[in-house]
Amino acid sequence: MASYFDEHNCEPLGNNEQPNHALHLARLLMDSGIAAEFELEFDRLFGGDRKVPPASKQAVEELPTVIITPTKAAQEVKCPVCLGLLDEGDEAREMPCKHLFHTTCILPWLERVNSCPVCRQELPTDDPEYEEYKKQKARSKQREFELDTLHNSMFG
Repeated sequence: MASYFDEHNCEPLGNNEQPNHALHLARLLMDSGIAAEFELEFDRLFGGDRKVPPASKQAVEELPTVIITPTKAAQEVKCPVCLGLLDEGDEAREMPCKHLFHTTCILPWLERVNSCPVCRQELPTDDPEYEEYKKQKARSKQREFELDTLHNSMFG
């Protein structure tokens, strides 16, 4: 029968040597599978392979409808989704980022994704977990900016 130390591929502690409890806990968690479950839950809540939810119905309804003027049509502006020209008299929707799309092109897109197909600026969603994720991401970015600013003011 193998000894405990041989079985677990470790060495016995020497005289007056203390165990590393944090390392022991980490190994225990990794071996038990709890870490994998935690990682899956974290990814589900805060990113990972998570799909982006659709734009909220209210945000889509509030997008301004624009009728293409002769001046705009003369600029030969194309709808970024279908790549067709926005002709005079066409109905288009204007995103908050000011990109224009045929109404029939952008509405199906926003039923699946909450962002502009060109610049990825996001619209609000009806998913509270995703909205919380966006807030956390913004706070993290703000903290990073503040740390960089502080560092540069001290060492710049």
